[in-house]
Amino acid sequence: MIIQVQNLVKRYGDLLALDHFNFQVNDGEVFGLLGPNGSGKTTAINCILSLLKYDKGTIEVFGRPMAPDAYESKRNIGIVMQNVAVFMELRVEENIDYFCGLYVEDNKVRKQLVEEAIEFVGLGEFRKFYPKKLSGGLLRRLNIACGIAHKPKLLILDEPTVAVDPQSRNSILEGIRNLNQQGTTIVYTSHYMEEIEQLCSRIVIMDKGKTLATGTKEELKAMINAGETVSVELYVLRPEDLARIRQLPHVMGARYENSRLTVRYGGGKHNLIGLLDYLKSQELSFGQVYSEQPTLNDVFLEITGKHLRD
Repeated sequence: MIIQVQNLVKRYGDLLALDHFNFQVNDGEVFGLLGPNGSGKTTAINCILSLLKYDKGTIEVFGRPMAPDAYESKRNIGIVMQNVAVFMELRVEENIDYFCGLYVEDNKVRKQLVEEAIEFVGLGEFRKFYPKKLSGGLLRRLNIACGIAHKPKLLILDEPTVAVDPQSRNSILEGIRNLNQQGTTIVYTSHYMEEIEQLCSRIVIMDKGKTLATGTKEELKAMINAGETVSVELYVLRPEDLARIRQLPHVMGARYENSRLTVRYGGGKHNLIGLLDYLKSQELSFGQVYSEQPTLNDVFLEITGKHLRD
């Protein structure tokens, strides 16, 4: 186990930022930390890194208690925070060399690591540039390079793709996958739900400083009473037909608006076939048909009552 957090409590005066918060991160996984703004994500990360004192609880990293002087553990951690943290007076390669030098003293070894980091994030042609000359996406890549150059065993990424162009975003996500495949354990926070779905093997959903749910995408989706949603283009639907559709197996709700029937299911198999069979039996003509499975966003909304960007 890479991280073990138990009953973590952190107060800011009367504000309870972390309320007996719990989670664990296993070796080799990409672990997603999801919560709306103000839920305690950044506070939890700062406590894990011993950048912030907490009131109660225990934190272990790499099987050892985490503390401000746990230098052996900290050498194996990389951190990329939401706000870009680089030196504007240093060039790209000089920035990476500086941050790598905080962990690696040997000049020869460090030089090789800097080159590998530059290649990894695709900044080879920008190595002599100052940060102010880089686009937002390239600046994010530099920020990541500074956090990974020393090849950490654990990498914490807090909103690494905020305000970047699609090309840079895809490059960053691909780089994160490659890092994980090379053995790096990753803790990932993001406001982009699709990133969490693509990258993370397990996810914790938190709000108001508490752990609300933990599991794989499939396990989280199974926790809520939501199955697929079927939408049918239907030009005529009598009230009695809508009432009968609401009585079909596994139907949680159905509505008919603007020539479109939308049916929400709570589970079950072959729901679409059952619905279309009913429409055909009543000789109801229909057009395009869509079927959507529940998303992680549906789970998040159901559990927290909020959208992720609230």
